[in-house]
Amino acid sequence: MKIICIGRNYISHAKELGNSVPIEPLFFLKPETAIQPKRHPFFIPHFSNDIHYEVELVIKIDKSGKHIEEKFAHKYYSQIGLGIDFTARDIQNHCKENGLPWEKAKGFDGSAQISHVFINKNDIENKNILFHLSKNGTTVQTGDSSDMIFSFDKIIEHISKFYTLKIGDLIFTGTPEGVGNVKAGDQLVGFIHNKEMLKVNVK
Repeated sequence: MKIICIGRNYISHAKELGNSVPIEPLFFLKPETAIQPKRHPFFIPHFSNDIHYEVELVIKIDKSGKHIEEKFAHKYYSQIGLGIDFTARDIQNHCKENGLPWEKAKGFDGSAQISHVFINKNDIENKNILFHLSKNGTTVQTGDSSDMIFSFDKIIEHISKFYTLKIGDLIFTGTPEGVGNVKAGDQLVGFIHNKEMLKVNVK
């Protein structure tokens, strides 16, 4: 099972970090060990002093395929969930400044928080999927899938040029603006529309 993450898929987020806006989907991988075990708190790793939350819509692949055309991509997923891509921002910035890969800033244990429930896409009345994240009861990120630079189907088309997508693969589809750091004692709660999808206690 692969965890594939899309970077800079919202113009506002790219701008808030001072990054250029991509002309094609930018993606990276997290290992399976990045998935947080169910109902476990998230422990801030000792190697970073600046862990950031990034809430994202997550699609689950339910049909294997490669070289998938955009017009057929909708047939390869039916479920949409929510995730938090925890990022060691200090390590990522150091790696970027030195031209180094930054997987260790994104792929550490527990860095992939994934909702335990997924919603069938056919049960979502509005094609625009609204989602948000609260920290300690205050909304810190809000997103709308219509604001994505690259749609779900375009993402699948692009990734499948390089990797075979298999049943169970997860795709984090990018985060909107509003990312920020967490500290011990924080609680993060994520929603799709008004449905609570995940809750993370930070230790």
